[in-house]
Amino acid sequence: MWQILVRWLISSLAVAAAAFLVPGISHDGSSALVAIVVTAAILGLLNAVLRPILRFLSCGLIVATLGFFLLVVNAFVFWLSAQVSENWFHTGFRVDGFWPAFWGAIVISLVSFVLSMIIKDRDEE
Repeated sequence: MWQILVRWLISSLAVAAAAFLVPGISHDGSSALVAIVVTAAILGLLNAVLRPILRFLSCGLIVATLGFFLLVVNAFVFWLSAQVSENWFHTGFRVDGFWPAFWGAIVISLVSFVLSMIIKDRDEE
């Protein structure tokens, strides 16, 4: 249980960093924390369920582009999580197109990687 909460916190911080750094990614000012936390939860669920399916279906493109198509898959999953967050849960988190989703997915990946290296799992200690 602890590990899931830590991963959710890391994802929330990464989504907040993307919203802060990338133009075209925004959230409603009044409920910014709720928008970021809900979007991070949806992103985690979509990464667990949809991303492996998309990777399998696009494995030819991934091989042909030497892995760069994974950036497009990540951007799509991030964009979809923002759409679900805004349209189903009305959180006010918005991604305004492909390029903000692309750069936002890169920021989320980098921030998640760095924070995961800093915050070690309890099992590794």
